[in-house]
Amino acid sequence: MIEANGLSKAFKTRTGTVQAVSDVGFSARDGEITGLLGPNGAGKTTTLRMLYTLMSPDRGSVRVDGIDAARDPDAARRRLGVLPDARGVYKRLTARENIAYFGRLHGMSDADIRERTRALSQALEMDDILDRQTEGFSQGQRTKTAIARAVVHDPRNVILDEPTNGLDVMTTRAMRGFLRQLREEGRCVIFSSHIMQEVAALCDRIVVIAKGTVVAQGTPDELRTLTGEENLEDAFVRVIGSEEGLYA
Repeated sequence: MIEANGLSKAFKTRTGTVQAVSDVGFSARDGEITGLLGPNGAGKTTTLRMLYTLMSPDRGSVRVDGIDAARDPDAARRRLGVLPDARGVYKRLTARENIAYFGRLHGMSDADIRERTRALSQALEMDDILDRQTEGFSQGQRTKTAIARAVVHDPRNVILDEPTNGLDVMTTRAMRGFLRQLREEGRCVIFSSHIMQEVAALCDRIVVIAKGTVVAQGTPDELRTLTGEENLEDAFVRVIGSEEGLYA
């Protein structure tokens, strides 16, 4: 379980200060997929970076399975698998070697790395690329490799920043299946997106962020009821267009 409490983050620019995130709070439960939904520039990536300890909040706190991420960041990180917005993989290594390298960083044995690599390769449908050098990989192949290495240590909490962005139809289908598998295994999954179809197809709960703040949260049905809209996309448009914000 991941809990965000009153997260705020501002950045200084040449022209002043930009408040990227302001008082964001929500809980992502085990055995559920929680979607962070919002337009580009809404503050989704900044929020995720605070959740996985890459960035410290100016105010607020993050708890991962009850662990205060500020007080014990190493313990929190051990419970997290993260796909950041950057999809960089080591180009001179094969996909298998990329995954193994991260497994060793987590202190895993060679036997455990082999078994996890086998299971992840099957789940992500990457057997055909596993022993290929990653230089020249397509975006989908890089994303699969990056996700596999992010979860090689079998974390109970998984954070993904726009995991299907730019993927083709078949790779997107494989990614959806993998996320559903994580949910069925009882893991806590958070992913950000601005693609309504992805959120509607996958999420148990949705947190809508606009202009750096939470303007609505709840199940898809709760958001539809809240806005009086039958279509989730229409509900989203109504929520982010509300001056006062809506809360479920």
